[in-house]
Amino acid sequence: MLDIKQIMDTSPVMPVLVIEDAANALPLAKALYAGGLKVLEITLRTDAALESIKIIRENLPDAIVGAGTVTDAKSLQAAEKAGSQFFVSPGVSDSLLDAAKYSSVQLLPGISTPTEAMRLYEMGFGALKFFPAEAAGGTAMLKAIAGPLPQLAFCPTGGVNPKNASEYLALANVRCVGGSWMAPAKLVNEQNWSEIEAMAKQAASLGQ
Repeated sequence: MLDIKQIMDTSPVMPVLVIEDAANALPLAKALYAGGLKVLEITLRTDAALESIKIIRENLPDAIVGAGTVTDAKSLQAAEKAGSQFFVSPGVSDSLLDAAKYSSVQLLPGISTPTEAMRLYEMGFGALKFFPAEAAGGTAMLKAIAGPLPQLAFCPTGGVNPKNASEYLALANVRCVGGSWMAPAKLVNEQNWSEIEAMAKQAASLGQ
């Protein structure tokens, strides 16, 4: 089992990918990996998502590939079967948490309030997704949470972009950020892998 905090420490930015065509999965993953982004989150928002996870896992074994938008037991189990090495959820439900207990793959659950963070910490989750980051208070909220809950680690996602990513990464309780700006749909549809690789290099440098 891969430890979720080790996954978060692998790259400063975790690409959050919406893949419409599984044929684009491998070249997209290779471009991002070559740019220095070693952890990839494939969101389960498209029919191509699970197949994309399988393709990347089989053909780019050095990358760490997870499933995002995991919202219930069914999607968690399907993502695990596809080869996901971690799960990310926008929030949590009791049924999702119950399913996660029986999986060998770790979950990065989403929260947006201190109360949710405290509940999940009591359940053994020390690493959390802060979502939607900007709408939920941004860096100011994370600074406030760090006071009473300094032991928690976060991956802020939602409204994080090249202009504010460094502000998040400068916080002691932020291990990485999630975003999609380095793989915009236009460039993916154009199969402009060289430009995506260049944007990935810029994103990877944010943690330096």
